[in-house]
Amino acid sequence: MTRNELLDLYFMDARAKLIDLAAFLDRVDRGTGEADFRLAAFREALKNLGGLQPTRARDVLLSLSDPTAEPIEKSPGKGAVGAWRKVESEC
Repeated sequence: MTRNELLDLYFMDARAKLIDLAAFLDRVDRGTGEADFRLAAFREALKNLGGLQPTRARDVLLSLSDPTAEPIEKSPGKGAVGAWRKVESEC
Protein backbone atom coordinates (compact mmCIF):
# COMPACT_ATOMS: atom_id res chain seq x y z
CA MET A 1 0.00 0.00 0.00
CA THR A 2 1.09 3.56 -0.52
CA ARG A 3 1.59 5.92 2.39
CA ASN A 4 -1.48 7.89 1.35
CA GLU A 5 -3.59 4.73 1.25
CA LEU A 6 -2.35 3.82 4.74
CA LEU A 7 -3.11 7.34 5.95
CA ASP A 8 -6.59 7.14 4.45
CA LEU A 9 -7.23 3.87 6.31
CA TYR A 10 -5.59 4.46 9.67
CA PHE A 11 -5.08 8.17 10.33
CA MET A 12 -8.35 8.88 12.13
CA ASP A 13 -7.94 5.86 14.40
CA ALA A 14 -4.34 6.81 15.22
CA ARG A 15 -5.40 10.41 15.79
CA ALA A 16 -8.04 9.30 18.31
CA LYS A 17 -5.51 7.11 20.12
CA LEU A 18 -3.03 9.97 20.27
CA ILE A 19 -5.66 12.25 21.79
CA ASP A 20 -6.54 9.49 24.29
CA LEU A 21 -2.87 9.26 25.31
CA ALA A 22 -2.66 13.03 25.73
CA ALA A 23 -5.83 12.99 27.86
CA PHE A 24 -4.45 10.14 29.97
CA LEU A 25 -1.23 12.06 30.64
CA ASP A 26 -3.20 15.22 31.45
CA ARG A 27 -5.29 13.31 34.01
CA VAL A 28 -2.19 11.75 35.58
CA ASP A 29 -0.43 15.12 35.74
CA ARG A 30 -3.46 16.67 37.45
CA GLY A 31 -3.57 13.85 39.98
CA THR A 32 -2.16 14.14 43.45
CA GLY A 33 0.55 12.13 45.14
CA GLU A 34 3.59 10.44 43.73
CA ALA A 35 3.41 8.23 40.67
CA ASP A 36 4.94 4.77 40.70
CA PHE A 37 7.36 3.17 38.23
CA ARG A 38 4.69 2.79 35.56
CA LEU A 39 4.56 6.49 34.72
CA ALA A 40 8.33 6.68 34.31
CA ALA A 41 8.23 3.56 32.11
CA PHE A 42 5.38 5.03 30.06
CA ARG A 43 7.21 8.31 29.51
CA GLU A 44 10.36 6.40 28.54
CA ALA A 45 8.37 4.29 26.07
CA LEU A 46 6.92 7.44 24.50
CA LYS A 47 10.44 8.48 23.49
CA ASN A 48 10.48 5.55 21.08
CA LEU A 49 7.65 7.08 19.07
CA GLY A 50 9.90 9.84 17.76
CA GLY A 51 12.22 7.45 15.97
CA LEU A 52 12.40 7.25 12.21
CA GLN A 53 12.93 3.50 11.89
CA PRO A 54 9.94 1.20 11.34
CA THR A 55 10.67 -0.61 14.62
CA ARG A 56 8.76 1.73 16.94
CA ALA A 57 6.13 -0.83 18.02
CA ARG A 58 8.85 -3.35 18.89
CA ASP A 59 10.92 -0.70 20.67
CA VAL A 60 7.95 0.46 22.76
CA LEU A 61 7.06 -3.11 23.69
CA LEU A 62 10.63 -3.94 24.66
CA SER A 63 10.98 -0.76 26.72
CA LEU A 64 8.00 -1.88 28.83
CA SER A 65 9.06 -5.55 29.05
CA ASP A 66 11.13 -7.37 31.65
CA PRO A 67 14.53 -8.02 30.04
CA THR A 68 15.66 -10.54 32.64
CA ALA A 69 15.94 -14.23 31.87
CA GLU A 70 15.96 -15.64 35.40
CA PRO A 71 12.57 -16.34 37.00
CA ILE A 72 11.76 -14.51 40.21
CA GLU A 73 11.20 -16.45 43.40
CA LYS A 74 7.79 -14.98 44.19
CA SER A 75 5.39 -12.77 42.28
CA PRO A 76 4.95 -9.33 43.84
CA GLY A 77 1.25 -9.33 42.93
CA LYS A 78 -1.60 -11.22 41.35
CA GLY A 79 -1.40 -9.91 37.81
CA ALA A 80 0.55 -8.02 35.21
CA VAL A 81 0.96 -4.28 35.59
CA GLY A 82 2.07 -3.50 32.03
CA ALA A 83 5.54 -2.22 32.76
CA TRP A 84 8.71 -3.67 34.16
CA ARG A 85 9.72 -2.46 37.60
CA LYS A 86 13.46 -1.98 37.50
CA VAL A 87 15.29 -2.83 40.70
CA GLU A 88 16.37 0.23 42.66
CA SER A 89 20.08 -0.30 41.94
CA GLU A 90 19.41 0.05 38.17
CA CYS A 91 17.26 3.21 38.33
